[in-house]
Order: sequence, then C-alpha cells, then structure tokens
Amino acid sequence: MIEIIVGTNRRNSNSSVLAEWLLKIYQDIGADAQIIDLVKLPLETFSPDAYSEKPEAVLGFTQRIVKSSGLVLITPEYNGSMPGALKLFIDHLPFPESFENRPICYIGLAAGQFGALRPIEHLMQVFSYRNAHNFPKRVFIPFAHRVIDPSSGVTDPDFANRLLEQAQSFIQFCNLLKDQKS
Repeated sequence: MIEIIVGTNRRNSNSSVLAEWLLKIYQDIGADAQIIDLVKLPLETFSPDAYSEKPEAVLGFTQRIVKSSGLVLITPEYNGSMPGALKLFIDHLPFPESFENRPICYIGLAAGQFGALRPIEHLMQVFSYRNAHNFPKRVFIPFAHRVIDPSSGVTDPDFANRLLEQAQSFIQFCNLLKDQKS
C-alpha cells in the first residue's frame, strides 16, 4: 500500500487537493494507495505527553506507515521549511521501523518560485538519517495556486505529466526494492 501523506494540517490546502488528484493517478496505474491527511490528526497529538504515551488515534496512523510499501510525501513550504505539524508527525513515529528501508517519494509545492525545494531537501536529510530509500525523482510545483484548482486538481499539463511519470517510476522503484528484500 502506498501512503500519500498530506504534509500540512491546514484545512482545504493545495496539498490536500493535490493528494486527492494524485490518489486517482496511483489508482489509475493499478497501485493500491490511500491518503494520510494531517488534518485528521487528533488534538492529543500536539500534547507534550504524546511523546511518551501515544494517543490511540495516533497509533492508527503509525500502523499505516509501518505497513506501507512506500510513502509519497506532499509538503508545502512554510517560512522556508516544512510545516511544524509534519515534523511533529514524523517525530511521533516509531524508530526504526517507520522509515528503515522504506521508499519515500517527494512532491513540494509553494506560493513562491522554488516549489518547496528547501523543505524537500531537509526532509530528504531527515529520512536519510532514518535509513529510508529516497526516490530521486522529485517534483517541485512553484506558484502552486496557479496550477492547482480545488475542483479539478492539477490544471497544468506539464506538471500533470511530471506527476504521472513520477508515480509510474516510484511504483517501479518500490517493486525493485521489494524484490531485493525477497
């Protein structure tokens, strides 16, 4: 199962619109996929006590990550970095099984011209530290508000094609890694 992670807890975000659009792409190419939307994280996730005693609802998210065959991470850029909710979510996941040898694919989107390059590069460092397999074909979407429409998803054919190619290649990458483990 491919888990598509919406890397913000902002309601009605471009990231969530993109995740829904991308879910259809993965399904159209025959991949089992579903979305983890950080909007659905329970408020207890943000309690200081959640580090030592995981809330039951957080454990459901944790198990989905641990059982996944790959992660597609969609992150916006907030103030030159990833959203705090995404980092907190990552910090709550168990070590090492959440990311050890797990393939991870990256999509960045931003209102500015660099399309979340900085948060994606930082996330790649975090996941490298956790021994994940970083998929090198990243997609950056600058000026996301111009190419993502809440009702129709990705409206720019070039970005739509890049995302389709990334999805197809990522599935191949996941399968190769799975075959190596066997």
